[in-house]
Amino acid sequence: MPTIRVPKAGDRVYKAECAFSYDSPDSEGGLYVCMNTFLGFGREHVERHYRKTGQCAYMHLKRHVIEKVTGAAGGALPKRSNGKLFLDLETNGDLNNDDYEYEDEAKLVIFPDHYEISLPNIEELPALVTIACDALLSSKSPYRKQDPDSWEEELQVSKHAKSLVQLDNGVRIPPSGWKCSKCDLRENLWLNLTDGSVLCGKWFFDGSGGNGHALEHYKEMGYPLAVKLGTITPDGADVYSFEEEEAVLDPHVAKHLAHFGIDMLQMQGTENGLRDNDIKPRVSEWEVIQESGMKLKPMYGPGYTGMKNLGNSCYISAVMQAIFSIPEFQRAYVGNLPRIFDYSPLDPTQDFNTQMVKLGHGLLSGQYSKPPMKSELIEQVMKEEHKPQHNGISPRMFKALISKGHPEFSSSRQQDAQEFFLHLINLVERNPVGSENPSDVFRFLVEERTQCCQSRKVRYTERVDYIMQLPVAMEAATNKDELIAYELKRREAEAARRPPPELVRARIPFSACLQAFSEPSNVDDFWSSALQAKSAGVKTSRFTSFPEYLVVQIKKFTFGLDWIPKKLDVSIDMPDLLDVNHLRATGLQPGEEELPDIAPPIVIPDDPKGHVMNHFMELPDIDDSSVMQLAEMGFPLEACRKAVYYTGNLGAEVAFNWIIAHMEEPDFAEPLVIPGFGGAAAAGAAGLGVIGLDNQPPEEMVAIVVSMGFQRNVAIQALKATNNNLERALDWIFSHPEPEEDSETASDVMYMENNANANILAEAGSEGPRVRDGSGRYELFGFISHMGTSTMSGHYVCHLKKEGRWVIYNDLKVCASERPPKDLGYIYFYHRIPS
Repeated sequence: MPTIRVPKAGDRVYKAECAFSYDSPDSEGGLYVCMNTFLGFGREHVERHYRKTGQCAYMHLKRHVIEKVTGAAGGALPKRSNGKLFLDLETNGDLNNDDYEYEDEAKLVIFPDHYEISLPNIEELPALVTIACDALLSSKSPYRKQDPDSWEEELQVSKHAKSLVQLDNGVRIPPSGWKCSKCDLRENLWLNLTDGSVLCGKWFFDGSGGNGHALEHYKEMGYPLAVKLGTITPDGADVYSFEEEEAVLDPHVAKHLAHFGIDMLQMQGTENGLRDNDIKPRVSEWEVIQESGMKLKPMYGPGYTGMKNLGNSCYISAVMQAIFSIPEFQRAYVGNLPRIFDYSPLDPTQDFNTQMVKLGHGLLSGQYSKPPMKSELIEQVMKEEHKPQHNGISPRMFKALISKGHPEFSSSRQQDAQEFFLHLINLVERNPVGSENPSDVFRFLVEERTQCCQSRKVRYTERVDYIMQLPVAMEAATNKDELIAYELKRREAEAARRPPPELVRARIPFSACLQAFSEPSNVDDFWSSALQAKSAGVKTSRFTSFPEYLVVQIKKFTFGLDWIPKKLDVSIDMPDLLDVNHLRATGLQPGEEELPDIAPPIVIPDDPKGHVMNHFMELPDIDDSSVMQLAEMGFPLEACRKAVYYTGNLGAEVAFNWIIAHMEEPDFAEPLVIPGFGGAAAAGAAGLGVIGLDNQPPEEMVAIVVSMGFQRNVAIQALKATNNNLERALDWIFSHPEPEEDSETASDVMYMENNANANILAEAGSEGPRVRDGSGRYELFGFISHMGTSTMSGHYVCHLKKEGRWVIYNDLKVCASERPPKDLGYIYFYHRIPS
């Protein structure tokens, strides 16, 4: 049968979960797995796949839960090896294994007639079909790292690690604010483990770069080992051996770092030397935030669906529960479910919008949040209690997609919910779902006023932001006497090895945090264009626009001088009603004089391409706020500078589009090179990447794609869609279904529509980022809380106000909240009050 193939190494076989829903072999309708694409589909979605692809052979998988056969004495028979259990699925922990057992069933189903063939059936099926069925049933979960994908070069222990000499020169490395000691670079910095020098690395193909001062230092001094700053975690650090010319392991890295005052590897310890689990405060944040000890009423139905914790994935659950409580996200994704599902690519597991719809529908439909059966129906309970209850969803497919390629979110470590929120917004921006962009509700403009303290002149700039970050004003605590008394008792208990006293939290007025946000802050390394030299500068931030939904982060996490991450365990009286209208930006005021529009002299490193350039030159003004905003998304700094320069300082959103269009180019991350202002202008015009309707891909690239068996119009369309990148064009072809009729015409129409949309976006970009400005009066409707000592550990829960009452979402548990701990939150969600 031509539609059936045997899974090979590297194929992902989805036999535990539907691509469009959370149906599984445990579901009432079972799961249908395509024998060609190996995608899984529930009963509601398998017909769509058949109509779209014409694939007619599916394996139907169903897991039954049956009551065990009882013996003559009435007890269950002794447990035997279950030969009827062959699916690689998780078991239902709610069942009593002494009374019930699983039985798996597999059938081959031929569409459209739904002709069924029970498996195994060696007599009636061809050998190839039997082999394919056996291979599918024995395949492992696609979420487990397969061998070809998990090969990593095994690092060797450096020969210098054991006998490394460290100079006793009194050098201590601060936890932040690093800079190369031989230039002004602040990224790709390396700490030499012999003398504590902080020096920059060299330029790399991935854009991380420097001037090579760390290597020069080794050649001059011969000190062999260095650690990359920013990679130091409790699990270790990135160590490089200059002599061995490779990354190495240093088993003594903790001792070597401690020599310079870095104690990151001891961060699990508390200040008194005891482990966290040795101290049990009577009013711990774990108990308060999770509302432990209270009889919380479980909630069921639409909007009250929990999410399974996959192992430190609670940060995803907390953020997504809050996101899908917002009507704009509900409309954009769940409201467009039929259209998005019908037009999803051939592999919907790799499509962001499809998986957002799937998750939103899973949370909001109520299909996976059903109340238990009424206890008074005893007979029905006796007959049906073995049937699996759909209680909560497992976001495994969603996590695998959104974390793909991200070094932190793709791991099983705990993460910062605020960083994940921004990562999600970035993905929403890059995957438009229609004319309405739901992330618009969070976007706002910030006016930054920078003033030279000596000349008193000012500069006003704007940037886009999605979160209001509030500092914790510890100095404004209203219970300072209690805190002092508590600290004395704590130290006495520590010295006497007694249990610590009951915890006392600092009570911080919200008004003090808001005041701290509005006060001027010092600008590090400020260069005054009025003085043509470095000077003292201060910066204040105000709202140019107010968003529809205001997200407020309390900056609780910081570093101590000993490099140990600390969390400020404080109580802040967060208001239910918030008014920030007084923080509205005012712009240049009468009597203020603007700083001259002159850029500082920049040290240009040697150009790897061999261009002859001066080491000092004045570049046209580049919006530093846009550059840093893009760099915080993870793009190389030089690429961000080029993006902002080539898009004429039109803002981070337009520059972001430039980055997406040029990130595959070989010189993407190389330094910005401007031979002359005339040449720079020409380069800038070319860098904007405006593609006309008459622009055609190179004929030789079209010929290569056609020679692989694809139609010419498909090759042209794929190359146009991927900026003439051959590898991405092939991926594009495989991820987009080929039009069946009038393909040439459809291709042309689709291309013209794409260009029309690009023009619309370009026009919108020229007017600035889309914002929903309005009043600055808000009402609290949700907050995310963190328990633990740092963002690298602990647990997140979410509280949301629904139908007039507060609800706690704690992984799979969804209950009515009795005492929502609004004073202990980490991220707060406010909705604008209509005027």
